[in-house]
Amino acid sequence: MKQTSRTVETANNRLSYVKLWSTMIIGFLFFLLPIKVDGAWTIPFDVFVSGIQDHFPQMVAFYVLLIILLSAVLSTIAFIQERSNTEWSRDFSYFRTSIPFLIFRLLGAVFAIMIVFNIGPEAVLLPNTGQLMYHNLVSSVAVIVPLGAFFVTLFVAFGGLEFIGTLSKPIMRPLFKVPGVASLDIVASIVASYSVGIYVTNKMYNQSRYSAKESIIIVTCFSSVSIGFFAVVASTLDLLHLFPLIFLSVTFVMIVLAAILVRIPPLSRKPDTFVGEPVEEEQPEGNLFKAALRIGAAGQKNLISYLKNCLVGLLDGGKLTILILPTILSIGLSAILIAEYTPVFQWIGKPMEPLIMLLGIPDAHLVAPASLVGIAEMFLPALFVVEAAVEAKFFIAVLSLSQVLFFSAVIPLLMEVDVPVTLKDMLILFVLRTLIAMPIIAVITHIVF
Repeated sequence: MKQTSRTVETANNRLSYVKLWSTMIIGFLFFLLPIKVDGAWTIPFDVFVSGIQDHFPQMVAFYVLLIILLSAVLSTIAFIQERSNTEWSRDFSYFRTSIPFLIFRLLGAVFAIMIVFNIGPEAVLLPNTGQLMYHNLVSSVAVIVPLGAFFVTLFVAFGGLEFIGTLSKPIMRPLFKVPGVASLDIVASIVASYSVGIYVTNKMYNQSRYSAKESIIIVTCFSSVSIGFFAVVASTLDLLHLFPLIFLSVTFVMIVLAAILVRIPPLSRKPDTFVGEPVEEEQPEGNLFKAALRIGAAGQKNLISYLKNCLVGLLDGGKLTILILPTILSIGLSAILIAEYTPVFQWIGKPMEPLIMLLGIPDAHLVAPASLVGIAEMFLPALFVVEAAVEAKFFIAVLSLSQVLFFSAVIPLLMEVDVPVTLKDMLILFVLRTLIAMPIIAVITHIVF
């Protein structure tokens, strides 16, 4: 009898390891496997998302419009319900927000109608303003967030989250003061999208797996744009031949920045509070890899629970999309219009010229405004230095991709999720990231050229 019980237990353990490895390999192939499509390197997830956008552009455009209009309507209803003294049969509190953000959501709906139906001021409808925001950035987020939420579950289906977290803990906790599982958020940002990474972090924060401080560190230090966008910036600046070097440089700079920023205000002063009862990380014993396998196998869910979690992930991603799309469109488009039609960033960038010259970067008059305009939209710095020297192009490419925080997407997205980061925090962090990164990138630039 004991022999039979031991045999069954051994078989179950083997099955657990098979499920752990098989689902992680499938997730790895989908999110991390580099493949060449039409001469460009990408990943299967990006091919899947791009295929939807490329083959069904009209459907995606109207899907985005529907989501934005739905957000405006539900947010307005939630606003009215909050101030009503009568009983309502349905609760709309999920869509409740502050008055400024209600205005942003309504403004997003107005912008969406103008862009889709091509009505309104020309400045809003141009390819490099409204069309860029709506059909490139907002549409991408609208497709990526729900699908990313669904497929990320596959990556961690049968203990993958626990496995990765255990392996990463010796690095993540001492260096960045975050749990080992935060490595999943970082990978999700780089290979898929910052929106997927933020979704994962927000979910982990609400599950009390991250404290307020840990979640803020992760979203403000590691919400990177995808590898595909790295290539877009490199291509725009005619630096594709230096793409591996750009990617490695950005990775190095972001690691250094994160290690520094977690140790100084405002991040160092954030409280280690949790939404509920904290979920403690299991402490690995003995061989780290074997411990990661054991903890990963122990963290598995059955198939029914897994499928349910995938659907819940899709639903959560859809609900988050409703909250964030109009805000991203309204704030992002406003920031781009300011950058395109006012000299604000030229004025702000003027004091940066002496520093750029001191660092030995050529074309300081172009690089100075480009070093700060990225807070409006991460792609704008590249456009500012298209005609600059190659050293200046490389410097701005690495700097803009390292700044992380920008008004056309990441900042409004973070202001709509539950992670308790403030606009003031993000503005301070943008300035700190820029000032600390510039001399580091200047040294790299001089080594390369």
